[in-house]
Amino acid sequence: MDLAQSDTNPAPQVKTKSIGQYLSSHLRQYGLLFALIAVMAFFQIVTDGTLLRAVNVTNLLLQNSYIIIMALGMLIVIVSGNIDLSVGSVMGFIGALAAVMIVNLDQSVPLTIVACLCVGGIIGAAQGYWVAYWKIPSFIVTLAGMLVFRGLSLWLLEGQSVGPFPKEFQILATGFVPDIFPVSWGDSLANLLEIRRVKHVNMLALFTGIAAAAMIVWIGLRQRAQNRLYGIEDEPKIFFFARNIIVAAALIFVMYKLSLFRGLPNVLITMGVLTIIYAFITETTTIGRRIYALGGNEKAAKLSGIKTERLTFLAFTNMGVLAAAAGLVFAARLNTATPKAGFALELDVIAAVFIGGASMSGGVGTIIGAVVGAFLMGVLNNGMSIMGIGIDYQQMIKGLVLLAAVIFDVYNKNKQG
Repeated sequence: MDLAQSDTNPAPQVKTKSIGQYLSSHLRQYGLLFALIAVMAFFQIVTDGTLLRAVNVTNLLLQNSYIIIMALGMLIVIVSGNIDLSVGSVMGFIGALAAVMIVNLDQSVPLTIVACLCVGGIIGAAQGYWVAYWKIPSFIVTLAGMLVFRGLSLWLLEGQSVGPFPKEFQILATGFVPDIFPVSWGDSLANLLEIRRVKHVNMLALFTGIAAAAMIVWIGLRQRAQNRLYGIEDEPKIFFFARNIIVAAALIFVMYKLSLFRGLPNVLITMGVLTIIYAFITETTTIGRRIYALGGNEKAAKLSGIKTERLTFLAFTNMGVLAAAAGLVFAARLNTATPKAGFALELDVIAAVFIGGASMSGGVGTIIGAVVGAFLMGVLNNGMSIMGIGIDYQQMIKGLVLLAAVIFDVYNKNKQG
């Protein structure tokens, strides 16, 4: 071979599938997105536009904030091949603990927040210890935890509601980020768009939505370019641009609606930051890939050198911390701690994760899917409440939606197998 010959290798050929083949293999992801759009469109029509009013969009985010926070941790637990039935009870217990510390014992808000998050981590670690190192099924351990912490909440509150909380604690769930832009900018935009009954447009919320949409599109284009460089199969161009346009437009629309009310809720910033962090961990880090390997095949993961017990332990510890964070947000939103707080909320969290694309057997699921699944459940709850549908019918409808998602998952597996 000629040594002078250039050693540069041609770029690998990009693997492509037809539109039908790609849609068939990614039906769950696109189906979830289209389902959310269809459900929102349906309730927007039947509620005469109430669903997407600025006040209701803000209320929708506040109502589902604690569900989304716990769904992030539940996705990790389910991907690892386990489940946690205690999150609702842990959330209620942490809210009770915060109320006792702040209202009864007159402790400072920062100390209470740190103490509650630490207690949540200890609870998760205790449950994870039995699951990871004693191989007790997570269903049994967390079912016991659900009963234990429900009883502890009753004992701690002595069967009564405790509250109200001070203002500095309430801002965790009900506070809004102040607009840093001049008031005249928002007034000018409101006049330009001829928005009635709106005195001011929150420019910070609007600019944040535009910047976030631009960032999503840029990241998508960058990832697509890298996939082509390394010959990795990528989605058809029409799907790529359609998906990014829909997501960017939806994000800007939601932020526009928030800008017409009071701007960015504090809890939205918390949810956004947590979602970005957990999406980064699960999609780009070594520990994220190991968690998926653990859920896909624990024995194979252990033989390949992965410390499966430690990963399981950390997954439950992380779930405990996020359940504690959700408990603080929930208590701050209600402005009181009640013995029944968090009752059956673990079912909404688990349903959101499964509807979002997670597999019952573990190893499959995404953070974004869990968030979208939580929003889908939230829109269903909110829309049916606006329509005046009774709680009995609401529970039945949500159960059928969850069953449909699981049947769809099983059907896809059998089809691919």
